[in-house]
Amino acid sequence: MKILVLGATGATGRLIVGKAIAKGYEVVAFVRSKAKAVDLAGAELFEGDARDPAALTRAIVGCDAVVSSLGTAMSPFRQVTLLSTATRALVGVMDQQNIRRLVCITGLGAGDSRGHGGFFFDRLFLPLMLRKVYEDKDRQEDAIRASKLDWTIVRPTVLNDKPPRGGIKALTDLSGVHGGTIARSDVAEFVVQQISADTWLRKAPLITW
Repeated sequence: MKILVLGATGATGRLIVGKAIAKGYEVVAFVRSKAKAVDLAGAELFEGDARDPAALTRAIVGCDAVVSSLGTAMSPFRQVTLLSTATRALVGVMDQQNIRRLVCITGLGAGDSRGHGGFFFDRLFLPLMLRKVYEDKDRQEDAIRASKLDWTIVRPTVLNDKPPRGGIKALTDLSGVHGGTIARSDVAEFVVQQISADTWLRKAPLITW
């Protein structure tokens, strides 16, 4: 299979690219700057703006699936639209090109996972630092859910850069969940597994240790 990875130069995106290549996938890494992606060995680099349908159309040619690990910086005051705008463009292009499989990373606190991050995250960090970002993540998830794609939305708990340890818990019943952490490497492993699996088809599992 050949896959397109958006957000390929992010901390998690880089790991997704590496793990996908290690599993034998052909990978097209969609990046804003090739200069920042020279270390993505084995990937075909495509430079462009993820909000641009024309650029996405050129990059997606020949691909069988898409992984979106797009992220954006904290924005306490300024409106955030990158995630939803890029996702709407991507959904339209995938539909036009008849590419069905989409795996997209959002995060704990998006959609119906809000209120499960624990006191500090739910009452302080998200409303003060991430409110605008998560409003856009909600719009992003809504665009995916409204599509006809074979999607999986992956919602990791708080990310860290610790070594992978496996034993990932994937949950849609969030009763009793109040926060958690997970290594980016374990998130990347889970995401790559979903490319060819249908266990979480049209579902939005929260993943944590």
